[in-house]
Amino acid sequence: MYTQLLLALAGASAVIAAPAQSAPSITQVLQYALSLEYLENSFYTGALEKYDTQAFIDSGFPDWVRGRFEQISENEQTHVKFLQGALGASAPQPCNYSFPYTDPKSFVTLSMGIEGVGAAAYLGASKYITDPGTLLAAASILSVEQRQVGWVSSAVLKHQPWDGAFQTPLTINGAYSLAMQFITSCPSSNPPLPVTTFPALTVSETSPQPGSTITISFNNANNVSPTYLAWFNGLEVVFTNIDTNGAAQVPSGLHGTVYVGVVSSDQTPLSDADMVSGLAIMQFPYDSMASETDNQ
Repeated sequence: MYTQLLLALAGASAVIAAPAQSAPSITQVLQYALSLEYLENSFYTGALEKYDTQAFIDSGFPDWVRGRFEQISENEQTHVKFLQGALGASAPQPCNYSFPYTDPKSFVTLSMGIEGVGAAAYLGASKYITDPGTLLAAASILSVEQRQVGWVSSAVLKHQPWDGAFQTPLTINGAYSLAMQFITSCPSSNPPLPVTTFPALTVSETSPQPGSTITISFNNANNVSPTYLAWFNGLEVVFTNIDTNGAAQVPSGLHGTVYVGVVSSDQTPLSDADMVSGLAIMQFPYDSMASETDNQ
């Protein structure tokens, strides 16, 4: 189930350089942030309405786990109200969503992915916020999102609480490409967001062993060649070759949550213009001694 849910989380783009298109306004950045907060709010509200404390216990979780998720849900509701207040009449309305959880275990696993993308989305968008007060508010939300994903990863799933010394940023295009997989429809009255979605990337294994081989597939509509597989880990990017059969070797030295995507260049910095596909979320768990753990 863990692998299946992570395979669903593809289509994002994490890059270091600024995207090619013009920078969004602060209003557009806040509308983008609110759109992601709506998604998170719906995700937690729907799951907690469906699964009570006993359902979590029956799935093998301590009774306090659901209580913490209730607190996370309240945090997301507060984020929504805060951004609605900041935007006023410019605030978009919530969309309709569909999430592939089927029980508390799959909900928790998906929560880790969604929370991680939310934190990385705020980080990536922060460079467009020039107003000090708005930047402070965004940083405050970012801090809470990152603490939430750290709790889900370590306390609930028994993985690592952090991925390394640096958080991987997601571009606006990348994060929203990933969110689009859970959005079924949006009100036609919503203002257009400054986003372009990328083709989805499918990987054969989302928790591979270093040195192993994975296969990928994506829609290369423009027949871009050559292409490379870029592994985004914090502020570092590692490149591996893709053979004619879509196979690539997994590099060593990756820890925690890593984003991988097909790019047209093996040089940094990369931009959205270099992205041939969106991203897949990969996991490389490690224990308290920084040793690799069983990825299965």
